[in-house]
Amino acid sequence: MPMLGAVLMPHPPVLLPEVGKGREGEISATGRAMDTAAAEVARWNPDVLIVASPHTILYGDYFHLAPGGGAAGSMSAFGAPQVRMEAAYNVSLRDEIVELARADGLEAGTLGQRDPDLDHGVLIPLYFLRKAGVRCPIVRMGLSGFSPLDHYRLGRCVARAVERLGRRAVFVASGDLSHKLKPDGPYGFAPEGPVFDEAVTAAMASGDFLKFLTMDPSLCQRAAECGLRSFQMMAGALDGLAVAPRLLSHEGTFGVGYAVALFPVTGEDCARCFADACEKARRERLDQHRAEEDPWVRLARLSLETYVRTGRPLEDLPDDLPEELTGQAAGAFVSLHVDGRLRGCIGTIAPTQVNVAREIVQNAVSAGIRDPRFPAVGACELDQLEYSVDVLGQPETVNSPAMLDPRQYGVIVSCGQRRGLLLPDLEGVDTVEQQLDIARQKGGIRPEEPCRIQRFKVVRHL
Repeated sequence: MPMLGAVLMPHPPVLLPEVGKGREGEISATGRAMDTAAAEVARWNPDVLIVASPHTILYGDYFHLAPGGGAAGSMSAFGAPQVRMEAAYNVSLRDEIVELARADGLEAGTLGQRDPDLDHGVLIPLYFLRKAGVRCPIVRMGLSGFSPLDHYRLGRCVARAVERLGRRAVFVASGDLSHKLKPDGPYGFAPEGPVFDEAVTAAMASGDFLKFLTMDPSLCQRAAECGLRSFQMMAGALDGLAVAPRLLSHEGTFGVGYAVALFPVTGEDCARCFADACEKARRERLDQHRAEEDPWVRLARLSLETYVRTGRPLEDLPDDLPEELTGQAAGAFVSLHVDGRLRGCIGTIAPTQVNVAREIVQNAVSAGIRDPRFPAVGACELDQLEYSVDVLGQPETVNSPAMLDPRQYGVIVSCGQRRGLLLPDLEGVDTVEQQLDIARQKGGIRPEEPCRIQRFKVVRHL
């Protein structure tokens, strides 16, 4: 059978003795599991490894496969330049994957390479695989901003390409788990971190790949996970195949989750085709979210959908809007998400319309059509969108960053006519320093320039 199996490997640099200099002993269970997994892959005797890494170049709207005939890389960025490897690329298999992906409507190819060097998400799994004697060529694949189902579909293209060319292949899913397991870890603690790790390792142990595809996007973002999309692609590469799952280890010693798992293929199993179930679960989640929308969010959705479908703004407001929407004015931001990832966000700091309702109507269209970071929302995307609306309170000047709290307050940083705003309680913004840095960047304000700082509260509607 061309797909021999898959291995899930983390990539902490400290795991290598040349980098860890003794600290690797603190995650010795991970090291032993990596050796065990690599030895098993060596016994499978593959012709090629397909390696998906979160640290290979990532585009929001494109799957990047490394071009050329091969590459080299080292751990010099982590103080160990002597750890250096070269890898030949299986060019014919890579090109076949790209052809099949494009035929399946996926944006994938070898364009846009910025750094040809092997990244540590590839180097660290290869370090252990090479030590076990696995020296075959690889196909190096990056992740994307596409949906879990699209990552799964690309994995299916990998399997079809492998079968078409008659290769004996192993999929290597490189990825750490949550980066927020401990308060003293490098990324701090979030309650969602341990929840994510427990859920994803349970899926590894049971082989329930559908869980990789249907995890709550908000949970994943707050957990600051790393490798889930690698795992989703791996699941697609094993579509329709029976596996014997083995979770070899899971540690969070340094506040980051490291798991090692093996999935040898044991035969075929049509019950393990998860694409339809993934789409059904996604549809049910969106339908439930839409059913629970409050009047603020329903108005934002109605405004954008009306504009996209008719080309005209919403003129007549619904008759049943609450007085808070029609009887007062305030600034408001409308944010759009698809599968937990931002699709557009535009707002106003102070009111520009007669009331909050009209502010939302205006800003919902702007978020979908005029956010310069994204293409305009098309009619085919409307059913996939999730909306949130933030109604801003009155800004107040603060004398010290100590008066800020990125969970409770948004921030406005001003220098002359330049101004940058950041909403509160955003994924990945955990400190005042992060909040101020991002707000300065948005306003084009250099770190050394003096500025005025204001804080504000919002009422968030989901």
